[in-house]
Amino acid sequence: MPDPVPRSRPDLSETEVLTAMQSGTFDAISTTPDALVLEIKETADKLVRDQTTRGDLKIISRALKELRYAFKVFKPYRHRRKITVFGSARTPPDHPAYRMTVEFGKRMAQEGWMVVTGGGPGIMEAGHEGAGREMSFGLNIVLPFEQEANPVILKDSKLINFKYFFTRKLLFVKEVHAIALFPGGFGTMDEGFETLTLVQTGKRDLMPMVLIDEPGDGYWQGWKSFIERQLLGRKLISPADMSLFRIVDNVEDAVVEVLRFYSTYHSMRYVRKKLVLRLNRELSDAVVEQLNVDFAGIVESGKIVKSAALPLESDDKHLHDLPRLVFNFNRKDIGRLRQMVDAINTAGAT
Repeated sequence: MPDPVPRSRPDLSETEVLTAMQSGTFDAISTTPDALVLEIKETADKLVRDQTTRGDLKIISRALKELRYAFKVFKPYRHRRKITVFGSARTPPDHPAYRMTVEFGKRMAQEGWMVVTGGGPGIMEAGHEGAGREMSFGLNIVLPFEQEANPVILKDSKLINFKYFFTRKLLFVKEVHAIALFPGGFGTMDEGFETLTLVQTGKRDLMPMVLIDEPGDGYWQGWKSFIERQLLGRKLISPADMSLFRIVDNVEDAVVEVLRFYSTYHSMRYVRKKLVLRLNRELSDAVVEQLNVDFAGIVESGKIVKSAALPLESDDKHLHDLPRLVFNFNRKDIGRLRQMVDAINTAGAT
């Protein structure tokens, strides 16, 4: 999920913040926006003391500028659902995958979702064509041989141009609530595997990841066969990790997969050592008891219990009234946690 509004803390003077940094107690106050800005300034001063090279300083400066501007652009849309669409820049408009992407973008926009792409041609343009300019974000990469932004998003205020892939890739995952992948090349593979890695390791909250094949084509089915044979078969991933993505061969199933994920489940957040699952509707005691039986292996201690908002969630006021499930998650079995979310959504639909 996109970052919540920063937590409210008493304002501190610059002297108090710098003293906390020097004494090693900065973490206790570091969620104050002013304190975090001062920490950034302190880090910049250390770069001077470290005699950081000009080349390294240019990378840091440009990356910070890109992120600041991107966060500014996304900020007004933080509470709106968004999906990133990945796929080849080389896919022509008469290709079946292009037409499927147009339809997918259109369907997601009809459901109130904004569509984020790399802003270029091919699958990226198709996603924007379907969603329309108002419901589109473009995260364009500046390359020596390509690519000008596609005509749908060109000169729109929601088009952001990046020099660095790593800053751009952060936004693709950080600011959205789902990922859709159509067939593509090295970039699509990279973005798909990176998203899976971030979710599998808990560096990104759970979200639906849907891989969309043309009917009868088998692009992603072939990819899945490789994963099963070379990764799962060698025990390099766990069987539950296969639950972190879904492969479909039609647009409607892709839309249903994304929407179903958020049907009962809403979002998650860690509060100290506890995992809080926010729900759109309360589950019965019987369902919660069954969750305790079926998913006992991911609970480090205690049980899965129903709860109201915890005191430390006070900064998420817009989510205050949602019912919760709270438990001590072991923080490693992410695939099983995804299966638990699927079970919650199934139970909530009955």
